[in-house]
Amino acid sequence: MSMVNPLILIHAICAEIGLFAFLWVLVEMLNPSETRIARAQVAALTGFACLFFAWLVGGFYYVEVYGLHVKPLIKASDAEWVYSIVMEAKEHVFLFLPILASLTAALLYKYDGELIHNRDASVSIVLLAGVIFLLGFSIAGMGAIISSGYRFALMTGMV
Repeated sequence: MSMVNPLILIHAICAEIGLFAFLWVLVEMLNPSETRIARAQVAALTGFACLFFAWLVGGFYYVEVYGLHVKPLIKASDAEWVYSIVMEAKEHVFLFLPILASLTAALLYKYDGELIHNRDASVSIVLLAGVIFLLGFSIAGMGAIISSGYRFALMTGMV
């Protein structure tokens, strides 16, 4: 069995740090104060940076490794559905995470001091942060399924 590519590790770690940063945003914005808004802004920028970097690393891995070596093995195996369904869903959902992350950070800075009294804006940020967190961890689960599909292809002699 082959060793895990370090790009996958970097991709996953950066993405999960980014996701937890948005969980932090969610928690801070449940009861906004000046201090909590400032922490949420830092968390949102951190989360955006991590998700964007994970996006870039994941894209590089997809083009340089996955598309050339992993995808053909999965597609040639009895686990072809892993690519056709799971990877396709993961690709499309993942494209939106940095966009949602930048929107959330932008809203935190746009509404800044108003967030203490503007319930609609603060609830919108809480909901966006929650969606980012939930979508991100569903993507992590999809990644685990894809890795299992690859291991299945290797074990069944599809090398």
